Amino acid sequence: MNILDKIVADKYKEVALRKQLIPVSQLEQSVLFDRKSPSLTAALSTSNSGIIAEHKRRSPSKQVINHNLNVQDVATGYENAGACGMSVLTDGKYFGGSLDDLLLARAASTFPLLRKEFMVDAYQILEAKAYGADVILLIAAVLTRDEIKSLSEFAKSLGLDVLLEVHNLEELEKSIMPSLDMLGVNNRNLKTFEVSLETSKNLSTKIPDDFVKVSESGISSIDAIQELQPYGYKGFLIGENFMKTDNPGASATEFIKNLR
Repeated sequence: MNILDKIVADKYKEVALRKQLIPVSQLEQSVLFDRKSPSLTAALSTSNSGIIAEHKRRSPSKQVINHNLNVQDVATGYENAGACGMSVLTDGKYFGGSLDDLLLARAASTFPLLRKEFMVDAYQILEAKAYGADVILLIAAVLTRDEIKSLSEFAKSLGLDVLLEVHNLEELEKSIMPSLDMLGVNNRNLKTFEVSLETSKNLSTKIPDDFVKVSESGISSIDAIQELQPYGYKGFLIGENFMKTDNPGASATEFIKNLR
């Protein structure tokens, strides 16, 4: 089993447990459930920088990144820096995140929030909506085409944007459908953890122009973004580069300022 298989196996168990603890009716009664979500897709389409800044405490590949910051400060810092949106890791076991992080980020900011999670069930999309997310992530490597279709259509029915992540051409070809807003190319090989921007470059021509193109992982410099922009990428997900500093907001501010 590779790390992705382990995470997904654990995720199915976790979701089954969460369903027993919090019924759907309770999620639907959340004060945030009826709020209108700002669109990350629209923000990226009109932005010069296209930065989606991430809150991530640790990861299976890097272990601890930063445990010393509170998520409200990070959210405020990223929004003030001019990021288009914020990605919030909500997986606990492997990334040290939680749904409470999403709630706290929402309380501190108004820009679009992405729930970064391993989505395997529509229940998680209801959670995302109830806890203040505006965007959900679907990972093609762990879902069938039918699952991508049903989950993305359900998310759209709740007014959420959908970012679909792929790692190769096979995943991309099975995933393209009208219920997606953004197509993200993850430059990290989930089996080896090696990172290469060539993945984004090679897949760029295969992504129809109807979708906003997002490049993820391994983007730690202005040069990397400028290298990818000619390939049509409008969004750039950056996590560790900001989170490994003492002040991610200041780090993002400096980065975005130099990018313009």
